[in-house]
Amino acid sequence: MATAEQSRTSTAPNRTLPRSPPGQHGQQGSEAYRSQAAGYDQRTEQFQYWRELLVEQLPAHPGDTVLDVGCGTGLCLPLLHDRVGPTGTIIGIDASEQMLKVAADRVAENGWSNVQLITAPVADATINGTADAVIFCAVHDVLQSRSALLKVFDHLRPGAAIAAIGGKFPAPWLWSLRTWVADLHTPFITDFTGFDQPWRLLAEHVPDLRIRQLATGTGYLATGHTSAAPHQHMSPDAA
Repeated sequence: MATAEQSRTSTAPNRTLPRSPPGQHGQQGSEAYRSQAAGYDQRTEQFQYWRELLVEQLPAHPGDTVLDVGCGTGLCLPLLHDRVGPTGTIIGIDASEQMLKVAADRVAENGWSNVQLITAPVADATINGTADAVIFCAVHDVLQSRSALLKVFDHLRPGAAIAAIGGKFPAPWLWSLRTWVADLHTPFITDFTGFDQPWRLLAEHVPDLRIRQLATGTGYLATGHTSAAPHQHMSPDAA
């Protein structure tokens, strides 16, 4: 269950989220992934601080196996590689072939032999083995999919570390900010269901989930661990 900490604001610098480029309204959220992968790194470079914060808060260690769910072009891979080292393993999963092509080039350029990339929707991905930790970086659609989360948690060891970061709607009375947030995320999200509390389904799997509000409530960082008991599979249709 998420703790009372979710009502606190971040003690990190008050950095506001960048505005998305104009003219993107009405596009399907995955369009930025399918057809603009080549420019995605530059387009989202102002989010680098949030990527660094996410990986910084993940208690991963040298030799660990980490899942990067919705890894995109692999912008978190260098940060994760610094944490797990050459003896660790990083498994990146993304449904977009175009995004993973950029990620694969990044892996090749750095000569990383311990990074595996899986091209598949998360719910359909074939994940071998069990991971010690997982990150979810700006993957709202994945976090709203019970089947995707079940696939991920079925491949985490008991007590595995969890870290997620992304955008969210601020308090209802901040209408101007809510409109701004929707404009920002429209190119990357197919459905804003659950955007008030994007971690809602995650909390069902992470008993000690802690939520840290970021950027005046327009972003969040969620951290915690899976239960120390083996994960029990649940139907994605369960309430």
